[in-house]
Amino acid sequence: MSEARGSGQEELPCVRGDFLPDPPLISNCWNPSLGTQIDKDSIRINQRGSVKHYQYPQDSFWNQVRMSLQTRPRLLNLAAVSLLRDEALAITALEYLPIELFPPLFMEAFCGSRSETLKAMVYAWPFVRLPLGGLMQKPHLGTLQAVLDGLDILLAQKNHSKRCKLRVLDLRNTGQDFWKMWSGSSVHVSSSSSMTPIAEVRSRTEQPLAPLEVFIELHFKESTIDDFLIYLIRWVEQRKASIHLCSNKLKIASMSLENIVQVLGIVQLDCIQEVEVSCIWHLSTLAMFAPFLGQMSNIQRLHLSHIHGLAFEEEEEYHHAVQITSQFRRLYHLRDLYLETPSFLEGCLNQMLRCLMTPLDNLAIIHSLLTDSDLTHLSQCPNISQLKSLDLTGDLLTYANAERLSVLLEKVAGTLEKLDLNMCGISDVHLEAILPALSHCFQLKSFSMCGNLLSMAIMEKMLRHTSALPSLNKELYPVPQDSLLSRGLHQPQRLAQCRAELFEILKDLGRPRTIWISSISCPQCEGHAFYHPEPIIYQGNILA
Repeated sequence: MSEARGSGQEELPCVRGDFLPDPPLISNCWNPSLGTQIDKDSIRINQRGSVKHYQYPQDSFWNQVRMSLQTRPRLLNLAAVSLLRDEALAITALEYLPIELFPPLFMEAFCGSRSETLKAMVYAWPFVRLPLGGLMQKPHLGTLQAVLDGLDILLAQKNHSKRCKLRVLDLRNTGQDFWKMWSGSSVHVSSSSSMTPIAEVRSRTEQPLAPLEVFIELHFKESTIDDFLIYLIRWVEQRKASIHLCSNKLKIASMSLENIVQVLGIVQLDCIQEVEVSCIWHLSTLAMFAPFLGQMSNIQRLHLSHIHGLAFEEEEEYHHAVQITSQFRRLYHLRDLYLETPSFLEGCLNQMLRCLMTPLDNLAIIHSLLTDSDLTHLSQCPNISQLKSLDLTGDLLTYANAERLSVLLEKVAGTLEKLDLNMCGISDVHLEAILPALSHCFQLKSFSMCGNLLSMAIMEKMLRHTSALPSLNKELYPVPQDSLLSRGLHQPQRLAQCRAELFEILKDLGRPRTIWISSISCPQCEGHAFYHPEPIIYQGNILA
């Protein structure tokens, strides 16, 4: 192998990373299926053995591909370089090219901004999916225009090419594995489950002649819509009968509802499986968004946070809450429900629970003022009986609430794997009330109740009650109140003694176990995270 191949320091073309093959491969070659000759003299290699072109950061996707190709030279790369020296020849030869040459040729054309080649390759693409988003580090309008022009030609053809299998243009940041492998013969090219969502599988199996699908990432985080999305929306809007604009995830962090509605009016809403609204909306705004939510019939995960009511009449606010919760009747696939500071549900949680159509796997209602009736309705709701995760962080409990929480835990004891009761104002008397139910949660793997004021005595009792839970392997507890000063500061000696006492309790219980204790909010974490400096580990007679 020449010195140039081993150096890895040359400016190499695009994703490929040019290379010198072993001497036998540098001779003139004939590829029967290509129908053209690749001449060694037509590949301009400088004296150091490389073609000067683009450089990429060491840890970038392109650099990884380049390095992998330097270790495994392929004649296909040389053929792609040779073809693109004559763009007209490359376009003419597409009908005869072997499938294996399409991905490297497309990448060469992409990096060289060969718009005509890109356009021609789209309507000859021999794979079901074209994961264009995996090539773009950021949206590039020129590339999009060339690819959409190619789709227009494909749509206009009455007799489609037998070799063209393109049904999905993917503009999301996925598909890097496809380009790394170049997927010479497989059309199922991605290891990501998000590449084959419910709606997409349906369109390819039940409706083989369905419109072409264009997948995008819907993340509204700016105040205005960018030019890339505007161009795409206008293009799709003019071709509604033959193009479906799809997305698996919808994230709203900013932007006016008017602009969001403009985009959602073009998107196939039944393709959306995850929705996250994390901007500050008034209840009336969420009520206007609710009809679109109801059309997202395949939603599996819904996250709503920072939705606030205004100083409306109570009747008007209740009307908005009903508008929102009634849409849950149309969500037949909902599994995960995350509600943060849902002030609009205070006192009317039952309205939402009655609209749930399927059992939930994960439920989070955090930083809310749950009433006694809310917890009662929660424990009586049939669609929470199979919960795997329950998060009530920041929901202040009264003694009556603790008793109702105990009833809820008994109901989900057979399936519950994760329980978070952080900053719930839990004291010894509250914990005493829920311990019997907690000890029946035999599937529990993770239990966290940081930020509560507990004594060493109740901590010991809790550790004994939970010692029989076979799957419990993540335990996060507050420092016992005995170890705190009146100002909330730790007494180092008392804390060390506290750790020793807790270790002795674990040792007495007799099985290997690790617990974390802390009451300090983590300065590097957001939300309700806590800092746990060191665990207490019992493994035989070792204290860590």
